Order: sequence, then structure tokens, then C-alpha cells
Amino acid sequence: MNILINNGRVIDPASGFDGTATVAIANGKIQALGEVSAGFQADRQIDATGCLVLPGLVDLCARLREPGYEHEGMLESEMGAAVAGGVTSLVCPPDTDPVLDEPGLVEMLKFRAEKLQRARLFPQGALTRGLQGEVLTEMAELSEAGCIGFGQAEVPLTNTQVLQRALQYASTFGHTVWLRPQDRDLGKGVAASGALATRLGLSGVPVAAETIALFTIFELMKSSGARVHLCRLSSAAGVQLVREAKAAGLPVTCDVSINSLLLSDTDIGYFDSRARLTPPLRQQRDREALSAALADGTIDALVSDHTPVEADAKTLPFAESEAGATGLELLLPLALQWSRQDGVELRRAVEVITAAPARLIGPAAARLGSLGVGAAADLVVAQPDAEWQVLPGALRSQGKHTPFAGHALQGRVRATLVGGQLVHEAAAPAAAAA
Repeated sequence: MNILINNGRVIDPASGFDGTATVAIANGKIQALGEVSAGFQADRQIDATGCLVLPGLVDLCARLREPGYEHEGMLESEMGAAVAGGVTSLVCPPDTDPVLDEPGLVEMLKFRAEKLQRARLFPQGALTRGLQGEVLTEMAELSEAGCIGFGQAEVPLTNTQVLQRALQYASTFGHTVWLRPQDRDLGKGVAASGALATRLGLSGVPVAAETIALFTIFELMKSSGARVHLCRLSSAAGVQLVREAKAAGLPVTCDVSINSLLLSDTDIGYFDSRARLTPPLRQQRDREALSAALADGTIDALVSDHTPVEADAKTLPFAESEAGATGLELLLPLALQWSRQDGVELRRAVEVITAAPARLIGPAAARLGSLGVGAAADLVVAQPDAEWQVLPGALRSQGKHTPFAGHALQGRVRATLVGGQLVHEAAAPAAAAA
């Protein structure tokens, strides 16, 4: 299908383009940006007046709950949530059931995702078998099956020698290791250590749980030369260590979740289990440091950390509830909120959810996160000033729990295209949702 998108403000951080322009799509690719050839015949035209036209969002952390946790989410519902939120490519961690430690499981997951013809799926393979932290997986075979990197999800590697061997092996074959920096023993609490956790009587996770893990990772990187992507940084001290590691030339990248970027521990309120998250929400000074680091490039990307959780697992006392929140449908409006709230240039707010995460995925995502001529026609048309309220029942994800429930947000997706195909279109694009 040939499609013309007219009159929108096109922002393409990959090329630096920012201006009102026409986008022409043919054969699943961007044919023209700006001047369209006179002979171009459009089967469909989209009037994007008053809208942003952006590359499709790329989310580096979205749990789809398949295989194994279909009661909390499933591929069809979560992929539907993704495209409704403008997310056209996503990385899923390996903590499924069974764990993504066998090529057959990875191939099956990719096959099922491709059949749905919605967002593009990039699986992350398990670093160790069963995430048990003892025996390394066959990274070469998993890579051939489609894994774009290897990690432990939320399971810390307690054996430093195993981590060292994993980094050495990954470095030898050019794989990226994805790690969330958290010490196993210090990270057993349910809230960030501080005055609020003490007052509420909640077990705390000190900042040292993150910084000790970072020191270990960086020392092993120096000796192995491995590339490491740090998942969901949460503290000001962690930001400083990453800044120093990058200045020293270590091949390290990192991301932050929408929750840690915009919320702090005070949002727990009176034991609100919707704010029971991993990593835990930290103090306001940490939030400010994370925001500044994302703006200046120390932190590379913003992620939804989408984790659908069933109602029975959330409607429990705070300390007993399951950690996690839905986020795929909130990534774009919350990135726009960050831009307005913290005075960040809009192009940077778009970059951290498009071009930057696409680069971190690597060769498998070549020409994604971009609107350059010849790139895959993955894009989103969004109305930046459309106001809507986050109503859990209206979310497409099976996970209805989010600390942003009830919040009024600005920014609504009107249309999402993947490979030139219209995979989502809002029923009433000009109206704000009640």
C-alpha cells in the first residue's frame, strides 16, 4: 500500500530533521521525506495537521508474559498494547517460563510474534541456563535463533567467576551482555532505603545495592573488553559511576524506566502496591539526577519496563505484592511529559525512545528508529496536545496496574504503521479520551 502522511511536524532524531513535511511510503519503506515525486500514487492519505510524525517507538524492556505467564499477559494482548502506544519494536527479557535459554523457544516466540503482524520482537537470551547463574548458555546458537543480547533479567549473578567467564565469552564473539546492576543480598528489600521506607516499616534497598554491582561489572569489563548494557539505572550515585565509566572509554550503555524518571518514593503514598516496582522508586534527588543524565546522554534510552501483573498479585499488602507495572501504552505520553516538565528539548525526548534504543539493539535493528529514505516504514502519528486520563480498564494490556492510574496525560497515538502497514488507528483521533 502506498501511503502519504501530510501536514505533520516530522521529527527524525537519527537525521536531525525537524519540520513540517510530507512522508511518502511505498513497498513497506520510506520513499520520500519532504518532496514527493509527481508520479507517486497514494492508496491512502493521512492528514497529520497538528500532529507529530515520529519513527516508531523502540522499547528495550517489555515483558509479554509468553511463554508461561499467560494469566498475566499474552502475546496478542501485549502486542496490541504496544502498537496502540506507538511501539513498533520491542525487546523482551528472557525470564519467561520456560526461560529463553534454548534456540527452539526463541524461534517459536519470534514465529508467533511475526504471525500477529504487529510490533517487531527482539528476544533477549538467557545468559545462564534457567537463569540459575551456574552454566553459560550456548550464546552462538541463541544468537542465530534471533537473540540480540544476553542477560539475567531480574536474577543477579552471585558467582563473580561465572560473570567473568560470561563477559569473556561475549566479548570474544561480539555479543552484548544486558545486566541490571543489583547486589543479590542488599537488594532483597521492597522499597528504597530512606526516611519513607523507615516510616512505613518497609524493608529497604540501599543505593549500595546498585553501586557495588556497578563496580564489579566495570572491573570485569576492563579485563574482558565486553560490551555491557545496564538496565534500569535508579540512583544518582549509579549515574555518576556510569558517567565516569563512559569517560574512561568503557563500552557501556544504559537505560532508565519511565517510572524512575518521573516518580519518587513518595509516590508509594499509603502502601500503594501499584508503586511496588523493581528497581524501587528512589528519592527526588535521584529522580533529578536520572532526568539530567538522560537529557545529556549519560543515560542512552528510556524504557517502559512493561510488566503485566494480574489483579490477585497486586491486591495484597505492599511488601507481599508482585513488583511490576504496565507501561507500553504510556511510554510516548510520559516521554512528552518529561520534555515539558523538565525543560528537555523535544527532539531529545523523541530520540531516547526511537533512534537511541534502535542503535543499542544492534545490526538486527538497522534502519529502525529512523525516517530516512529507504528505512523501514515504522512510524507513529501522535497528537501531542490530546489530553486523556489513564483509566486501567481502558488499557489494552492484560496488566491494568500502573502508578500513573488516574493521571491526566497529554499525547495520544492516532496511527501506528509497521513495515508500511497500518496496524493501529484511533477510533476518534481528534477527541480526547474521557
